[in-house]
Amino acid sequence: MIKTQTISTKNFFESAVKKITLTENRKIQLLKIAETIAKEYTTNEIVHLNFICTHNSRRSQLGQVWGFYAAHYFNLNIKAFSGGTEVTAFFRNTVKTLQKVGFYFHVVDFNHQNPTYEISFDGSRASIYGFSKLFSHKDNLEPYMAITTCNNADKNCPFIPEATHRFHLPFVDPKVSDGTSEFEKVYLNTNRQIAGEIYFIFNKVKKMLS
Repeated sequence: MIKTQTISTKNFFESAVKKITLTENRKIQLLKIAETIAKEYTTNEIVHLNFICTHNSRRSQLGQVWGFYAAHYFNLNIKAFSGGTEVTAFFRNTVKTLQKVGFYFHVVDFNHQNPTYEISFDGSRASIYGFSKLFSHKDNLEPYMAITTCNNADKNCPFIPEATHRFHLPFVDPKVSDGTSEFEKVYLNTNRQIAGEIYFIFNKVKKMLS
């Protein structure tokens, strides 16, 4: 079990939405995603979200993990997945920034190139598996809504036949800080931004459904 918890997951999640800055265009995009999720949820009573980025190593993994947490927090039957256009690894700095906000990572399949982690948090009723994979991997249950999180993924995935809807929600890549003394701060900022926007979306969905 890999555990370096320093911040409560719940506190980080709740504070993230208050600390992030959203432009009006970004809010409009987040509301579109929330409205689409709520509509599909009303029809099917379940929604699958697939966060997609080129390498499935940083932003898309953060999207899946926070989607997993948000479903628990808001008590919604929403399943979060992630994938890429290439297979690399769940990058170690991404793992570290999630550990800092209370997520637990247990290695269930050790592979130097692409290990598989079982991910959970305090109070979780279930866990998810985190590893780098293609967006079309069998673990990503269909049909799903596709949310692309980086510009490369948007360009390289012009057609995703499994997706009922597709939204482009790019985030700044924390990769630029790798190997520098600023990596913890940069990754934590990206972690917070994604957590805050996921909170915004799921909170709107909850209100729309009630």
